Amino acid sequence: MKLTDNTIFITGGASGIGRGLAEALHARGNTVIIGGRRKALLDEVVAANPGMASIEIDIADPASIDAAAKTLTARYPALNVLINNAGIMPFDDAGARIDDEVSRSILDTNLLGPIRLTSALIDQLKRQPRATIIHNTSVLAYIPLATTAVYSASKAALHSYAMSQRFMLRDTAVRVQEIAPPWVDTDLVRKSGDPRAMPLDAFIAETMVALESDAEEVIVEAVRPLRANPGPGEHAMFTGFNLSLIENPIPV
Repeated sequence: MKLTDNTIFITGGASGIGRGLAEALHARGNTVIIGGRRKALLDEVVAANPGMASIEIDIADPASIDAAAKTLTARYPALNVLINNAGIMPFDDAGARIDDEVSRSILDTNLLGPIRLTSALIDQLKRQPRATIIHNTSVLAYIPLATTAVYSASKAALHSYAMSQRFMLRDTAVRVQEIAPPWVDTDLVRKSGDPRAMPLDAFIAETMVALESDAEEVIVEAVRPLRANPGPGEHAMFTGFNLSLIENPIPV
């Protein structure tokens, strides 16, 4: 992805990784529009970054997605980058009864939201001389965290979708990239300063370098072994990974 001279819409751009990416891209001189549900928080980020703009959007609501897409295409005809970043990560127990409403919320937000928003903006992106769609998945797409079974499954599904979308757009000017973060110290999982979590500023710095390389998958070096895990022997690493987190639980 060329990291300058873009018009970028990023969902979940008012906090965590979304805000970090938005501010890093804004600093490069791009036109950045952040999207989210919490207007007060959107306003706070925009005020801290003069020139940035915002649009309210509930990525779990198809009507909200359609309304936001219409506003974006009308206000920003040069829009050429979509970053599907918004996500939620409730913990669950796949060995017990899982609340169906919570599961639906996860899937609506983490999987159907990016699918619906990309679909609503795909014609706009195809009109541009160059365009990029970025999906923020997770390293848990490749090695599930058993205590977030539905979240991990939603990210695995989004990874699969990104691969198919990349293939279908192969003969167009639209590129598809995937960011697969490790545990980053943000409020997605309660921000705690846990030394196992990657500091947000370090994650953003490494991710920006990788994004500029046009890599199909943007993965920080520390988690490459986890990305390489899927295969015939994946169960041993999966089991060891999850047992280690039982012994030293993630703060929630």
